[in-house]
Amino acid sequence: MASLKEIDSRINSTKKMKQITSAMNMVSNSKLRKAERNNKTFRPYMEKMEDVITAIAGSNTTSSHPMLVERPVKRVGYMVMTSDRGLAGAYSANVLKKMIRDIEERHQNPDEYRIIVLGQIGASFLKARGYEVVNSLTDIPDQPSFKAVQAIGKRAIDLYADEEIDELNIYYSHYVSVIENKPMRKKLLPLSPEDSSLGHSAMSSYEFEPDKESILKILLPQYIESLIYGIILDAKTSEHASRMNAMKNASDNATEMIDDLSLEYNRARQAAITQQITEIVGGSAALE
Repeated sequence: MASLKEIDSRINSTKKMKQITSAMNMVSNSKLRKAERNNKTFRPYMEKMEDVITAIAGSNTTSSHPMLVERPVKRVGYMVMTSDRGLAGAYSANVLKKMIRDIEERHQNPDEYRIIVLGQIGASFLKARGYEVVNSLTDIPDQPSFKAVQAIGKRAIDLYADEEIDELNIYYSHYVSVIENKPMRKKLLPLSPEDSSLGHSAMSSYEFEPDKESILKILLPQYIESLIYGIILDAKTSEHASRMNAMKNASDNATEMIDDLSLEYNRARQAAITQQITEIVGGSAALE
């Protein structure tokens, strides 16, 4: 059995740890609320832009824009969104596991794919395991602006436009609720026929100036960049929720550990008192 001093030291250190995890839980809770507002604010813009793009693309069946044309897939692009910091449970691990499983199932040669990483956890993980990362973005703000992530979106679009990749998929953790998030895969390029017909009926009466092909040439890259930004906002919301839950669980575990250690401390103290009384009684009896 550990000594009273050792048990007391463990209780004090666990209490300090609980203070830290409780504070981090409150910080993550605050960041989560802000991220939810950002996500909610951006959604109407994204939905309206998607309506315009899909209306034009859906009605313009003869468009030759490369983002709308299916071509033989010789090389696939994978973009993955992870965290820059740990202490978020399995947030990054689940997304990376899903992407790596797809890569192993689809490819036999590293030349058949390209990887773009958002977040330090993903960049370090993939490089440590020998995966080549063509581009990465780290130190993403907790409440990212569009300008802060625009460059990585443009890089992905350039890879597709230059035919370095023939398909672009993004992997991220989708925010469902405070206690649930799901690792997701979304195909960004080329725009699927299903996506290109979503807004057609809603905006079929609109007239566009100049011609639709010119509008698509300008708007499609902006649309993909906006889509990536919206996914990053969604993933950041999921990250804050995951970290909040992880810190709450850590605080709850610390509370249980403190209770167990306090019980062990009381038992040890009682045993020490009993031993001292026994020794006093034994010594008194020996003097008689």
